[in-house]
Amino acid sequence: MSVEFTVDADGWVAQARKLPSPNFEARPQGAVPTLIVVHNISLPPNEFGGSAMAELFLNTLDCDAHPYYDTHLRGVRVSAHFVIPRDGALEQFVSCNERAWHAGPSNFFGRERCNDFSIGIELEGSDTTAFEAAQYRTLGALVNALKARYPIEALAGHSDIAPGRKTDPGPHFEWPRLQRETLLADRYFPYLKFSRTP
Repeated sequence: MSVEFTVDADGWVAQARKLPSPNFEARPQGAVPTLIVVHNISLPPNEFGGSAMAELFLNTLDCDAHPYYDTHLRGVRVSAHFVIPRDGALEQFVSCNERAWHAGPSNFFGRERCNDFSIGIELEGSDTTAFEAAQYRTLGALVNALKARYPIEALAGHSDIAPGRKTDPGPHFEWPRLQRETLLADRYFPYLKFSRTP
């Protein structure tokens, strides 16, 4: 089953569930998205389902509800442009025209502050679990839609732009599968992960 998305001039995907996060700011003057960063997220870690991911990005997460939230997430203010749950749905929290808070300290081939020029996509998952086919379909369609709207030049994992600090999207993320879903040339995948994964 094919999926198609369109990104409007305001940076929102018409087909996504919109959950506007307060955690964003304007991109630097003249900055446009040229990089897509793929992440994974699960809250609590390695548990899927529920509303905690959205609550984190909306600043409504009850940090007393789980010990992990209390020790790692209390007072944290983060966001991503998109979340793709296990069922392949698409949720959008920040306009692609704005800077979401997903990358943290980061560097893409010498260019720092990746939030300034990237779009962050979170897949519901973990470093220990394979992703679902529906997630790859949605991610591929989203990447194609973003490339149609913005001058996207590359895709990277969070671990690529923050090595040693981050490990996501993790060893189970299949870069060759994403390349097949998007039909993008090798040059869009500068870290050549498709040579190391099945």
